[in-house]
Amino acid sequence: MAAAGVGSRRVSEDYIAAGRVSVNGEVVTEPGRRVDPSRDVVHVDGLRVQLDADHLTLVLNKPLGVLSAMSDDRGRPTLEPYVTPTGKRLYHVGRLDSDTDGLLLLTNDGELAHRLAHPSYEVSKVYVAEVRGDVARGVSRRLRDGVDLEDGPARADRFTVLQNRTDASVVQIQLHEGRNRIVRRMLEAVGHPVTRLTRTAMGPIRLGQLRPGQTRAVTGSDLGELMKVVGL
Repeated sequence: MAAAGVGSRRVSEDYIAAGRVSVNGEVVTEPGRRVDPSRDVVHVDGLRVQLDADHLTLVLNKPLGVLSAMSDDRGRPTLEPYVTPTGKRLYHVGRLDSDTDGLLLLTNDGELAHRLAHPSYEVSKVYVAEVRGDVARGVSRRLRDGVDLEDGPARADRFTVLQNRTDASVVQIQLHEGRNRIVRRMLEAVGHPVTRLTRTAMGPIRLGQLRPGQTRAVTGSDLGELMKVVGL
């Protein structure tokens, strides 16, 4: 636990003595319990502890123009320069179009990546969009009730107008679907084509103050919360 960043050895022992630690679903109260990082699952206060030191999960603020891919035959910018410095083979969780910037998760934890991308776990995603036109009050209800797209209805979980102007507005939309260009298509369907789109959150992970092209590791309670939303 100390090696996994939970706290010092003494702090970890205090957690165990207080009954805050479980191994494979069983509360452990005696220090010295040996675990196998490749098989055993440890939780502290209900949050998963990543024991495998080879696993790495990053948040990238993907810049505009970068493809959600590790290589491209046409020589377009890809994710490769942001992954190479880690020395690990990371994969992107889902995609962002080249003309959409913001939060993209990169990981070599296959089970975490699978669950985050699987629609059954309904992981929420938050976007901030600049759109054309003055957004009328009824647009929020239309999006939350659902709009018809060519591949079926789509519904926003939340919709907020952040700035409203006659010619252009800024909105925030939250949804848990991941269909291709779904935010752009939903907003166009209600008469407000997107001119700029940024993803600011995925599940409990926020973009925060990361500048375009910067990354940060998802560790500790942030990683535990991310695993919790997909049942790990």
